[in-house]
Amino acid sequence: MTRHVLQGRTEDEVLWFRRRAFLQAAAAWTAMGGWAAAEAQQRSNIVELRGDARVNGQRLVPQQTVQSGDSIETGPGSHLIFVVGGSSFLVRQNSRFTVERGASLNAVAVLRMITGAVASVWTKGSARQIVTPTLTAGIRGTGVYTEVRPEQNLRTYFCNCWGVVDMRAGPDRALSEASYHQSFWGEPEPKNGRFLTPAGAINHTDEEMEYLARLVNQRTAWQLAGAKGVKDGMGYMDPQPGSAHPAATRR
Repeated sequence: MTRHVLQGRTEDEVLWFRRRAFLQAAAAWTAMGGWAAAEAQQRSNIVELRGDARVNGQRLVPQQTVQSGDSIETGPGSHLIFVVGGSSFLVRQNSRFTVERGASLNAVAVLRMITGAVASVWTKGSARQIVTPTLTAGIRGTGVYTEVRPEQNLRTYFCNCWGVVDMRAGPDRALSEASYHQSFWGEPEPKNGRFLTPAGAINHTDEEMEYLARLVNQRTAWQLAGAKGVKDGMGYMDPQPGSAHPAATRR
């Protein structure tokens, strides 16, 4: 198990991938052909549902399908794992967001988060965004973790676990090119004159990102490289990188 730091989250929330129920569900999802087969056979795209979740105000059951255009909410002690259009999503407890539709029913254009936390792996494709009250991330092909904190005036934590993401908070812009967890805060009020600030790597694990990638036949950057960097939020494999954190300099 790789090192991880928790702030306001529990061990149970980040160790979901160890549960037998999930391992069985993930194995079945893969054996049955994953997303393409589920779409062709009009089967549910829910890999695992634990506890109470609602879609468009109605209680969600494992046999249903989550589609773009849906609004999703999870209750206390709940979580939800689903796949849409080749991208996978883990929704932590007490989360609310909308999956906004792109060019087709199974294309996600915007993940619009109100509160809570979502880990996601996105395959390469057309322009997509994750939007929170204090931050916007332009997604290409990547794995990310996003958390909106209502107790901190909707301050947003965002980690580009690998890949390329266009970051924006207030007037601040940054291009995040990460190979191993590059983390940001989207500030509700400027901090030392900045709305986009560097953060440490918190509240998510390498293993859960690896499992989400596996659900859509992807591999993380560190799996492809066969090595890991220092999980400090800087985003680089090299423990002494030649570049500063992109939120530390104005763009």
